[in-house]
Amino acid sequence: MVAGESSGDLLASRLLSGLRPRLPDARLHGIGGPHMAEHGFISDWPMDKLTVRGLFEVIPRYREIRGIQNALRDQLLAERPAVFIGVDYGGFNLGLELQLREAGIPTMHFIGPQIWAWRGGRIKKIARAVSHMLVIFPFEEEIYRKAGVPVTYVGHPLAEVIPMEPDQSAARTALGLQQDRRVVAILPGSRMSELKYNTASFLGAARLLKQREPQLQFVAPMAGEKQRAYFEQLISQTDSIDLDIKIISGQSHAAMAAADAVLVASGTASLEVALYKKPMVIAYKMMRASYEIMRHMNYQPWVGLPNILAREYVVPELLQDAATPQALADALWKQLDDPVHLQNLRQRFTDMHHSLLRDTANVSAQAVCTLLDRQQTRFAQGV
Repeated sequence: MVAGESSGDLLASRLLSGLRPRLPDARLHGIGGPHMAEHGFISDWPMDKLTVRGLFEVIPRYREIRGIQNALRDQLLAERPAVFIGVDYGGFNLGLELQLREAGIPTMHFIGPQIWAWRGGRIKKIARAVSHMLVIFPFEEEIYRKAGVPVTYVGHPLAEVIPMEPDQSAARTALGLQQDRRVVAILPGSRMSELKYNTASFLGAARLLKQREPQLQFVAPMAGEKQRAYFEQLISQTDSIDLDIKIISGQSHAAMAAADAVLVASGTASLEVALYKKPMVIAYKMMRASYEIMRHMNYQPWVGLPNILAREYVVPELLQDAATPQALADALWKQLDDPVHLQNLRQRFTDMHHSLLRDTANVSAQAVCTLLDRQQTRFAQGV
């Protein structure tokens, strides 16, 4: 298995929670993180070696990442595992899956690449590379079936992990936040590149919000110690120290549960916020050249997952130059200060939660075992 970032690690751990009891003696290895390790997964390389985002941001790391891919490919071709499962991270995993499948090793891809958002031409490569696709959004099943790719809709693992009715009071107590003051969670991203591009605008918005409501509390979960240290360094270099932001290691779900509203970078975290039924503003910045290329490749007007699933702008999206501190602060204030909107949004997100809720661990594990059984039958028949 290969997961290239923290969100993939969390999603893969749900599959492993269903698979490990069925295959208690299986050797599970590849590249993954701490959540996968809880199920006996052994990471042959540190997962953060792969964690980079953006078309141009990857260039300085290309040789290292390609070297890891080649080394892992050679190892797996020699080992010939019962199945290879790529977890998201399509740029790395699909190329690896193509080579492994051509060599007769069954391949599964967990979380279909967002071909419905951009780069739809990848479906042809996917059909050659993937023996079976596991998808987490209901509308994806038909897309892959039409392309001739065996597919199973397994629901979104986060819909099981996140409670239908989050306990805001308990989360505030756990994080040491005051119950009688409103809370804004700041999530500029889990990757170092995301922190680099998003943090200044996010902190600027927080300062403006603090001016409007001095009693406002801020909480900022960081994905790791490296990210936390970098975030703290950025704060010390600005006039944001007086914000008194509570920086926490991990615990992003607790921060979302505790919040009245969330300023979040586009990505899986925006869906997590929706599952916590919280109003939000989605923002994102990246290297200019990467943004221009990706903007012209986009197939639909939405970037944030909550809006894509709703097929409309249920929450604001502010990207690149539009994500100024003033614009972010104004948009978030509207999210905080409109009770009718908050009620409607909570219902939309509750409906969304139900639509994504499946027994993901067991459905995905069963799909893996079915693929293994089919392969074993083919081998016994000499096919």
